[in-house]
Amino acid sequence: MRVRSKDKSQLAVSVKTKDKSQYAVSVAAYLFIGGFALICLVPFWLMYIGSFTAESQIVQGFRLFPTEFSLDSYRFLFQGSQVYTSGFVSIAITVAGTVAAVLITAMFAYVTAHPKVKYRYILSFYIYFTMLFPPGLVGYYLLISNWLHLRDSLLALLLPLLFSAFNAFLMTSYFRTLPFELNEAATVDGAHELYIFFRIIWPLSMPVIATIALFYALSYWNDWFNALMFIDDPQRHPLQMMLRRIVSNSQNLDYLNSNINIPVAATGVQLSTVVITIGPIVFLYPFLQRYFIKGMTIGAVKG
Repeated sequence: MRVRSKDKSQLAVSVKTKDKSQYAVSVAAYLFIGGFALICLVPFWLMYIGSFTAESQIVQGFRLFPTEFSLDSYRFLFQGSQVYTSGFVSIAITVAGTVAAVLITAMFAYVTAHPKVKYRYILSFYIYFTMLFPPGLVGYYLLISNWLHLRDSLLALLLPLLFSAFNAFLMTSYFRTLPFELNEAATVDGAHELYIFFRIIWPLSMPVIATIALFYALSYWNDWFNALMFIDDPQRHPLQMMLRRIVSNSQNLDYLNSNINIPVAATGVQLSTVVITIGPIVFLYPFLQRYFIKGMTIGAVKG
């Protein structure tokens, strides 16, 4: 009995020691991650608070907590028509492009992941080949401008990002993890491939669809290079192109078409424009986060 009690006491001590060591490691990890997150947050805070800072303080430098707040930069920005025009273009291109890109990518990935499709490996190699040997900027520009004649068209912002080989491979890998017995069972019941894809595979693939949708939404929302090359009309400029023109030339505030005559600092207008451009895409994360934290294939197949 003494030996057993001694062993129990030693076991209890070892368990307490392990608990303390694990607690210390957890605390150290949380402190490190919290400190790193704080370092990453500081530039965003300076940008955000700088957009609400008066002109007299902006010219003196950035501060974490300014003493004089002002909405002149936002008032100057929203009194113009360009921010509304560019905002509508960005939202329309992002929504339409994301929906179309996710649908096309998912359908292609379903075909390449289907074990009964004869030429699935050829299609996969065709897409993989474009990743290894891109056409280059000259061929890309000639294709959009001279051959497709899409210059100064919103299709020049929509079509180039409509399909991503990387996203297709991610979705193909996910589709291959789904049990093929679902397809066979639905086929026996008389379902065709479109029904199987949209009524069975699509609901089970919401985690990867949400991820790919977020990737495409970020690509469309942050795209300014296509607008720089192919869009000359300011009425078709997205928000990112508007921001680039303001940042590249701080004296180009007339581009905003603002009719308010108040003294504003170019830096304040730039910061307020940045806040407006990153705001909508940040609010997209909470709506997609629930698909990242849980899978939807549990219980789909019962043996």
